[in-house]
Amino acid sequence: MRIGAHVDPASPLEEATARGAEAVQFFLTDPQGYKTPKPREDAEALRASEVDVYIHAPYIVNVASPNNRIRIPSRKLLVAHAKAAAELGAKGLIVHGGHVGKGEDLAAGFDNWRKAFEYAEKDGGLPLPILIENTAGGDNACARRFDDLARLWEAVGSFGAGFCLDTCHAYAGGEDLVGIVDRVKAITGRIDLIHANDSKGGFDSGQDRHDNLGNGKIDPDLIVAAIRAAGAPAVVETPGGTEGQTADIALLRERTGR
Repeated sequence: MRIGAHVDPASPLEEATARGAEAVQFFLTDPQGYKTPKPREDAEALRASEVDVYIHAPYIVNVASPNNRIRIPSRKLLVAHAKAAAELGAKGLIVHGGHVGKGEDLAAGFDNWRKAFEYAEKDGGLPLPILIENTAGGDNACARRFDDLARLWEAVGSFGAGFCLDTCHAYAGGEDLVGIVDRVKAITGRIDLIHANDSKGGFDSGQDRHDNLGNGKIDPDLIVAAIRAAGAPAVVETPGGTEGQTADIALLRERTGR
């Protein structure tokens, strides 16, 4: 049960040291762009480090989209980031569950997710786990409501997809955090990573607005309980830079007995 933070990609190991983090998560490119990752000079250091590395795919990736101009570049970008992340010894690549357009049938989104894994297999396969993350907003999202998540897993579970549980997204998305780990595992069979975030938005608000632990709308004990129940690593994606995230990591360590 290692605890870390989402950090600036320039010097992730230095950022980890500054926070006392055992894990780091970062982007390889602009999260709002379609650029292919370039080799990193610190690749060897990242591979050799005792700090666990997780890479977050760009937010713009939406392999569920019915729009060819979004879906096809997203598939290619997912594979490119997976390969680049594996070169760094990353434990997984986190990617948002995505969505379909307003008025579109969600079934198309689930089918497009399946095709994304099939596309990757034709390209030689994915070299590390793809951790699909639940999202906070939208009635046309593939991984906001857990009944939809179950349909998504019917499409991708056989490909070995992993799951990243974001506590802010779940709460803002309208999913009760009490007993959430059991409900998720009943669907996915696994939780590979937890994004341990408080929420500025209220329950079922659909607002993806993270807050520091204890400052938002979520009882921190519910986040701690989820981490304990999952037995998974946790990463805070919270504001406040080094100071704010160091405090969040300390809170999690104290309350989980780490």
